Amino acid sequence: MRLQLALNVDDLETAIEFYKGIFAVDVHKREPGYANFVVENPPLKLVLFEAPEAEGRLNHLGVEVFDDADVAAAGKRLEAAHLAFAADPEQVCCYAKQNKVQTMDPQGLMWEWYRVLDESPGEEAGRDSKVCC
Repeated sequence: MRLQLALNVDDLETAIEFYKGIFAVDVHKREPGYANFVVENPPLKLVLFEAPEAEGRLNHLGVEVFDDADVAAAGKRLEAAHLAFAADPEQVCCYAKQNKVQTMDPQGLMWEWYRVLDESPGEEAGRDSKVCC
């Protein structure tokens, strides 16, 4: 598993160059207004949304897992803690098909646990890419 950090950035090109430099990795996925990096050390999925109008820099946080059992376990933990959450199987979000559960912290920051099912799900990939996350 790895932590996901999703940031709103003013200028995607400038941000990409900066993060390529500090993590010494190339962009993993690039779409209009969107980029992500897979960093091995530390284990991190860094997601950038070009959103100059955003009120804050932090978009959301997540945990990327590699097994559906881990997504289900996150849902069970949230349920056991009596926390509101949504389970979204096979949702197309951030240009990928994912199984996920999502919750909001007390101040409205979204957390998600997700597994990528398909990195390139076709034309529908851009649908609601900034909305679902």
